[in-house]
Amino acid sequence: MRPRGQRSGSGVHLPAVAPRQRPYRRAIFPTGFFDRADEERDTVFYAVPRFVTHIDDDAIAAVSDVYDELGIGGEVLDLMSSWVSHFRTPPRRLTVLGMNADELDRNNEADERIVHDLNASPSMPLESESMDDVVCCVSVDYLTHPVEVFRDVARILRPGGRFVCTFSNRVFPTKAIRAWLYATDEGRCSIVAEYFRRSRAFGEPTIARRTPPGHTGDPLFAVWATRR
Repeated sequence: MRPRGQRSGSGVHLPAVAPRQRPYRRAIFPTGFFDRADEERDTVFYAVPRFVTHIDDDAIAAVSDVYDELGIGGEVLDLMSSWVSHFRTPPRRLTVLGMNADELDRNNEADERIVHDLNASPSMPLESESMDDVVCCVSVDYLTHPVEVFRDVARILRPGGRFVCTFSNRVFPTKAIRAWLYATDEGRCSIVAEYFRRSRAFGEPTIARRTPPGHTGDPLFAVWATRR
């Protein structure tokens, strides 16, 4: 899927809200948390391919750094993927799962391509314990059933496999969930960490800002955890 905010056109930067806003740590997801401005079927929105990058070069490099440092390199699933995956060295076998067939076909790193809408069906057409690691780059903010998706990610991961979510503050605002739009950067990290906790399938997540605090470009955050 990877429906990330573009550097021009429909994508926008998310402004930070007041620092006093509390992050969503162990909170109950309130009514409307997963609502979106555009509730039309996602297949309509993603029908047109978007052959653009959605975060700047420094943020892309930060994604690649995370993959390198964690040693993501075996049988890997790139979840909600697109025409490019941000590996400096492609994994031994890369499966990409996304919404637009044309984008996935353009992904030269991919060994297998799967068109699948996670918001329509959180269960993926993949065998249990078939992946060493799963990554999701700048797309977690569009999930409307994230806990169910995280549980299914755990199902397809082999024991000890990692699920790595990276994201910035760029979105398609009509497709991002409401909570994401109104959260601070810290709050967004806490939201993703809570998805891991509520899945009850992963160890305690690690949260890291991967671009320097004074960085003037797109910030890059990573939240990851290991399957129990």
